[in-house]
Amino acid sequence: MDAAILVPVELFTKKIFEIRGQKVMLDSDLAELYGVKTKVFNQSVTRNQNRFPEDFRFRLISDEYDLLKSQIVTSKKGRGGRRYLPYVFTEQGVAMLSGVLNSDRAIEVNIGIMRAFVGMRAIMSSNDEIKQKLAEIEAQIGEHSEHFRKVFGALRLLMEPKSRDQTQIGYIKNKK
Repeated sequence: MDAAILVPVELFTKKIFEIRGQKVMLDSDLAELYGVKTKVFNQSVTRNQNRFPEDFRFRLISDEYDLLKSQIVTSKKGRGGRRYLPYVFTEQGVAMLSGVLNSDRAIEVNIGIMRAFVGMRAIMSSNDEIKQKLAEIEAQIGEHSEHFRKVFGALRLLMEPKSRDQTQIGYIKNKK
C-alpha cells in the first residue's frame, strides 16, 4: 500500500458520533476520507442498496441533523450545503463499504475506521470495568466515611463522556 494514503486513527475517531445509541459516521465524512464527492459516494452505495439494511445505514431526521450541526461546522442550505438529510453508517455499514468501494485508498481508510471503532469499544469497555470496581469498593466501605462517598461521586463524574459543546472550566494565566 502507498504510504501517502495512510490516515491517522485519531482523524477517524473525531468523525464518529453517537446517534440512536449507535456509533456512526456521516456519509460526507466517509466520502471525504475515501477521496470522492458525497454524491458519488452515495450513488455507489445506492447501486448496492441490498448490502445496506437499516441497521447498517439510515437517514437522519431533522432533529438529529440539527443536533449534529451544533457539534460540527456545516454549510448553510442554499449556499452549496446539503439539500437532503445525510445518511449515517454504523460500524457494520462501514465494514460493508469495503465490498462496494475497492480502491487502495478505500482499503486503507476501511482498516483505519475499523481500528477506530475497535479502539473506542475498548475504551468504553475499560471504563465500564472501572465503574464496576469502584462500585465494589464503595460497597465494601459502606457507611464508614462520607468523604469516600464524595470522592467516588467525583470519580464517576470524571468518567462520564463529555459532550462536544461543553465549555472548559479553569483559568487563563495572565501574560506580563
